[in-house]
Amino acid sequence: MTARPDGDGPASDAAGRVLARAAVGAVRAVGGCAGGVYLRSDTEGLLRMAAVTGLPGVLFRPWWRIQVNRPYPVAEAFRSGQAVHLPDGETAVRRFPQLMAGLPFPFGSLYEPVAAGGRRFGVLLVVRPATPGVPVDADDRRRMREAADRLGRDLAELAAAGDPVHWDRDPLGVPWPQAGGSAGEAADRLPVGVLSVDRQGVIGFANAAAGELSGMPAARLAGRGLWEALPWLGHPAFEDHFRGAYLSGEAVCFEARRGKDADPAAVSVGLYPAPSGLTVTLEAGGRPVYAPGAAARAGPGSGAAAASRASALYRPVALAIALTEAMTARQVSAVVTEELLPAFGGRQLAIYLLDERHLYLAWETGFPRGFLDRFDGVSLDARLPGVETLTSGRPLFFESMQHLASAYPGIPLDADVGARAFLPLIASGRPVGSCILGFDAPRGFSREERTVLTALAGLIAQALARARRYDSEAALARGLQAALLPHRLPVTGRVATVGRYLPGSAGMDVGGDWYDVVETGPDRLALVIGDVQGHGVAAAATMGQLRSAVRAFALSGNSPEQVVRGTNQLLIDLDPGQFASCCYVLLDPASGRAVAARAGHPQPLLRHADGRTEVLDLAGGVVLGVDPGASYPETELLLEPGAVLALYTDGLVEVPGADIDEGVERLRSVLAAAARPAPLTETADRLVAEADERADRPDDIALLLASRADA
Repeated sequence: MTARPDGDGPASDAAGRVLARAAVGAVRAVGGCAGGVYLRSDTEGLLRMAAVTGLPGVLFRPWWRIQVNRPYPVAEAFRSGQAVHLPDGETAVRRFPQLMAGLPFPFGSLYEPVAAGGRRFGVLLVVRPATPGVPVDADDRRRMREAADRLGRDLAELAAAGDPVHWDRDPLGVPWPQAGGSAGEAADRLPVGVLSVDRQGVIGFANAAAGELSGMPAARLAGRGLWEALPWLGHPAFEDHFRGAYLSGEAVCFEARRGKDADPAAVSVGLYPAPSGLTVTLEAGGRPVYAPGAAARAGPGSGAAAASRASALYRPVALAIALTEAMTARQVSAVVTEELLPAFGGRQLAIYLLDERHLYLAWETGFPRGFLDRFDGVSLDARLPGVETLTSGRPLFFESMQHLASAYPGIPLDADVGARAFLPLIASGRPVGSCILGFDAPRGFSREERTVLTALAGLIAQALARARRYDSEAALARGLQAALLPHRLPVTGRVATVGRYLPGSAGMDVGGDWYDVVETGPDRLALVIGDVQGHGVAAAATMGQLRSAVRAFALSGNSPEQVVRGTNQLLIDLDPGQFASCCYVLLDPASGRAVAARAGHPQPLLRHADGRTEVLDLAGGVVLGVDPGASYPETELLLEPGAVLALYTDGLVEVPGADIDEGVERLRSVLAAAARPAPLTETADRLVAEADERADRPDDIALLLASRADA
């Protein structure tokens, strides 16, 4: 079997064979009708569909690219390393409403992560008929796991041989094994057009009536793509009907129009799916329209208009669901890029936000570098389409760049060919900004598309208005968090200390992580790190109280056990409804001898002067704020000259879907590999670098390093 690119991107023969074998094998193993493989791309956090079988890739272009932090089953399987099994539409819509908003058809699907040797490559998926109320059985789960394991081993071998396993091309279309023969003379006698279309959307047979309706001899239709041979079936309003037939296995009928004259001829289209593909019927005249899962079937006359309304509805629903999860203006803009552009075939996007009487560029993609800088900060009296769409409240559509240049003489253009849509962003009657959508080729904007785009602009404006409030509140929250942390650490001749704090990147609420260094006397230094459970102002307030309490107990000359036990009792007396972890180390800078007490906190790391790095095994008690009678045993340790002690909170080592021990070991390896000797600040930056790059970090992070200098 030979895999062929669904788009223009090349693919190595070896990779193509591996992906084709895996996709078809998995589909056959679990009785599916379609399947495919997603692989990591060269873009961090982006999965791309690398192979697809049993489905025309062109119909599923919006799902070719999946961000790993999005609420889709493919992304969850990759993030968590766990299989996702969706036996029916009810289960799917409950767990992944955003997926079902765009694919509202009854089908089952299975997603299995693909990995080998600790390396994650992607996800293997299979689509099959829904089994309402019947979960995926153990045998099918095992078969999917075995298929994914085989693929993982194959990809690991390719990687070892130097064949890249990242994917940055269009997906490979893997031909579906054909079944059955020609319809022959029997079909030619029918007055109804009949087409046999495989699961890649390629016509295998056409009868004489189909040839007449297409305006092309039937023999010339074979081997052509359906939408190439019958371009009038390629209207976006009909795409959901084809998706529904391929995914659900249920028949679909709808009315289409062929021809471009003032009164194009009506054609009733029937789609009758089977495991090997579709039988498409074409009949002049109108008839009832129905689709998979419909509660009622529309009567004659509803036709393409009803189909168009239904299709148009899915785009606002999918975008609205995605926007509810976006909290910052940047996240809103990213969602619009991922959801809106693919839906309409756009290539460029720019979002401007209103500040007083000027528009400032907040987001752009697809435009030449620096082109939009000249429009940044324009006032509301400028004669520009991005300004006038906001001041007038009317969207502006230009079907070609010539139309745009004619309407706004002298306006700089980024391209000679294309189309543009300028949308006002207005939320609850208040102007927020404007949005520009760009297309690489001239195109018309139907009445339905203009209505949908205008509605989507309202959703985007509401989300941006909420995000701007969020950004303002987040800035205040970050300021509060910074005020509660030490502004500087004590400077001593024998011990160097460095602290780092990173707020969580996936939410606005401040956290309860903290660190501190306290000079408890001329020959004692206390190193402290803690983490209050939860987020928000309450967690930060509790953190501030605990930090003050630890300092007070430490400055009173108490032992580590007494400090931690006293802080535990104080937290119980305060009764804030929260608990906290803590690690307290009392160090003698002269000798390097230290005594530590731990309350439910991650074990520290110690890198010795010779580079050997270990996870310490400190005795400990329960977290603070739970048991008034808890004890906190002490552990002695030695910090020799040149050694580095690392105290940290769990946000530095916890990654969703991975075991925390893996994160601790990864941190230990980074600390062991840090250059020696090196400034402690560089070591601290290196330890937090990976976490700082994660866009979806759910927790905040505190890190405290201490190192003794030579005597």
